[in-house]
Amino acid sequence: MSDHYVKVKVQLEQMKSADEEGKEAAAEEEAVLSSSPGSASPVAATVGGRRDAVRTSVANRRRSKSRGKKGSPDNACSLNVKQEASKPLQETIETTEGKMIDRNSSEQMLQIKGTGKVLQGKMETNGVVVPNHRSKDQRTKEDGNKLTKKRKLVTVDTSKAKTSLEALKVSIRQLKWKELPGGRRVACDIYWHGVSFHDNENIVSGQVNKFPGMIEMLRKINLSRAVRTMQELFPEEYNFYPRSWILPDEYQLFATQIRLAKDSDSSLKPTFIVKPDGGSQGDGIYLIRDPSDLRMISGAHSKHAVVQEYIQKPLLIDKLKFDIRLYVLIKSLQPLEIYIAKEGLSRFCTEPYQEPSQKNLNQVYMHLTNYSLNVQSGNFVHSDSTNTGSKRTFSSILYRLASKGVDIKKVWSDIISLVIKTVIALVPELKVYYQADIPPGKPGPTCFQILGFDILLMKNLKPVLLEVNANPSMRIEHEQEVSPGVFEYVPSPVDKEVKVGVIRDTLRLVDPAQRKPPHPTSLPLGNGSELQDDILEVGSPDKAEPGDGVHVGHTLPSLCLKQVFPKYTKQFNYLRMVERIAALFVRFLGVKATMRLGPTGFRTFIRNCKLSSTSLSMASVDILYIDITRRWTGMASDSREAGMALQAFIEAFFYLAQRRFRALPLRDQVLSLLELCEVQLQAGEERRALSTKAPGERRTAQGPAQPPPPGQPGSPPAVRKPSDCRPQQPLRPALQGNTEN
Repeated sequence: MSDHYVKVKVQLEQMKSADEEGKEAAAEEEAVLSSSPGSASPVAATVGGRRDAVRTSVANRRRSKSRGKKGSPDNACSLNVKQEASKPLQETIETTEGKMIDRNSSEQMLQIKGTGKVLQGKMETNGVVVPNHRSKDQRTKEDGNKLTKKRKLVTVDTSKAKTSLEALKVSIRQLKWKELPGGRRVACDIYWHGVSFHDNENIVSGQVNKFPGMIEMLRKINLSRAVRTMQELFPEEYNFYPRSWILPDEYQLFATQIRLAKDSDSSLKPTFIVKPDGGSQGDGIYLIRDPSDLRMISGAHSKHAVVQEYIQKPLLIDKLKFDIRLYVLIKSLQPLEIYIAKEGLSRFCTEPYQEPSQKNLNQVYMHLTNYSLNVQSGNFVHSDSTNTGSKRTFSSILYRLASKGVDIKKVWSDIISLVIKTVIALVPELKVYYQADIPPGKPGPTCFQILGFDILLMKNLKPVLLEVNANPSMRIEHEQEVSPGVFEYVPSPVDKEVKVGVIRDTLRLVDPAQRKPPHPTSLPLGNGSELQDDILEVGSPDKAEPGDGVHVGHTLPSLCLKQVFPKYTKQFNYLRMVERIAALFVRFLGVKATMRLGPTGFRTFIRNCKLSSTSLSMASVDILYIDITRRWTGMASDSREAGMALQAFIEAFFYLAQRRFRALPLRDQVLSLLELCEVQLQAGEERRALSTKAPGERRTAQGPAQPPPPGQPGSPPAVRKPSDCRPQQPLRPALQGNTEN
């Protein structure tokens, strides 16, 4: 009876323990189900998996209770029951695949019932498992989106954008940047000005789309002077600019040269075009055949103008004269970075072209390609196509020329060369303006600017520079008469296609959040053949290059701006001679935020470079300064400062070079004087650096102390010098030419 009683007691305890565990499992299942009522999502599948897992765990516990030792079934069963009951349900779960998972961890792996798939999730504080059903690719994409969201939006102040506002708005929307149309209350990343650098004052950070002094530099007279200086040094390289005379200063020179030319060739009948210095949109332009035809120009431009040789044999399309408007981005002055848009505009006259004669000189619709003039003609054609009408894309012209066998790569190569050389001519004075508005060490913005180059193709396909516009029109709509006497602005497909891409890609290149491009010295230097072969087909923009420092999003087209400098530094760097003269000029200005060199600064330049001699005394230097400064001050009637301007300093520098190196051509004279000045200034800096060191440091820098000369106390015995010894040669050979001592 005792054995039977013990067996019955054990069975009763097992049944009691199993009943309690079943209630516990049922309560947990009910709690899980109640936490997500009516859910048919993956969470419901997770609950089903948990129910199976719980049931499996209970069955395993029952099996484990029957595995006690035969010798002490009571103790074994009670110990097994206590151990299993003491384990919290949250510790471990055995899935249907037999894998044990730690339920105290934050990440959970649960099986979806009937699918064999396992979900990873996290357990909330209430015990509910939230599945994580993202794939690896989805997680990577979401992580990238989080980084994008965290990135600060680039802000653009458009309150001063003027006519470029619509194209700028479209570009900002495409880039998903932030526009500030009402101006700035806090600092912005980019300030877009419509006219000049000074549209917004007191900007101490960010970027501005205008350079200081660009408007002044691109006036007709200043541009002609800058190019003329380069023509004196490099006449063959700068033959793309028509011969020019500045009025009224050079009227007598102009009249004399034309009279002599006609006397030598009676059949010569030249034509000249007169352009007001500050004119725009064709205002005040007219043609003449003789200097006596010059007439007084009314208004603000009554005194200052430029007269140029007129190109009488231009390339014609459909018997019409046309010019090319190309957009050029100067991204930086130091280092110099130049980009050219691979698409431009071709603007046509509205009357068939005839060579100029006394009868047709006044027919502006035949001779002048300005859009603002021809749009008033009844023959002007607004077209929705980029290949027809009075305004077309430049690529359509190139395709047409290519169909006739023209080497358009050669045309593009010549145009790029023209652009780079023109910018190199402008940079010296632009740097003077820049240091005057943003002196070194003073907080201020960085600058970039889009320029409009107007280029004419001659009949032999040689490009000729007409002018450069500091504020090219970026309007993407045109005025059209919709009913008699009623005009409104309607979209222009040609303008939008070209101008929006230029503005958008300019913003992409100056994006402050992007990495900076490599230093110019690390970029590959092209050669002459690369300049021609590397021109990509216009109208099919290439992909952004690694050196561009541009992040190309999947929703944005490839860049339509192509870098041409410093990419082609090797071919054009020798032309930057005047830029080195400007560096000397800035060095001796003395006072920051000034653009004129005073007499003391000029004397210091002569003294430090050791240019004075018996034939050039300091008194002669003072006379030279007064004469040149007075003449240039008279030519610049709008001068607000006293002193020597950069162009006057360049003239004085040329004069000094011609005096010192008479036997050399002008280019070599100027280069020799430049090298002499730079060597003398470098030696002076080294002497000053040495003088500031302590005596011990000076002795170390100069080497060990030299023994006293022979015959002095403590000197070694004299050593006889071999007869074949020659005196040591100077470290730097003397400059060639007739020098003055």
